[in-house]
Amino acid sequence: MPVISRGFGGRNRSRRPDLPPGQYLVTDFPVLSAGPTPRISLDRWEFQVITETGGKHTLLEPVVTTAGFALVGSYGGYTTNLPLADLMGGRAWIAYQYDGEALDPEHGGPARLLVPHLYLWKSAKWVNKIQLLDHDEPGFWESAGYHNYGDPWREQRYWGD
Repeated sequence: MPVISRGFGGRNRSRRPDLPPGQYLVTDFPVLSAGPTPRISLDRWEFQVITETGGKHTLLEPVVTTAGFALVGSYGGYTTNLPLADLMGGRAWIAYQYDGEALDPEHGGPARLLVPHLYLWKSAKWVNKIQLLDHDEPGFWESAGYHNYGDPWREQRYWGD
């Protein structure tokens, strides 16, 4: 079994001015994963926000914090880092359904983070926590050389971009 799914390459990447450089419009729902798919039943799934002082909550909006960063954790050990501002103000969501149906595990169910203004590796699958930090801490892909922020319009794919 390959470590990286087939969806990471081999597509026509025609340039469209309404899409970031190097990106293409998809009409299907590809599965992109870098490892096995965790299967977490809803009765076992947990989600929490952990503040920089160790307080635990379920929703981010009412949390009082001075943190500037977040490290999002997932079942299976995957993490991704973001400035907290990129999770606030309707810029990101926790998705649990697609087209009126529960989100399949292959697509990140029972819940996944969606951060549409950044590259997809910031939209972590199988999320179970958001840890608020007063410092930035690289996540899984960032520790492997992917760009720490990942703005597709600026083509921030790898460290040094």
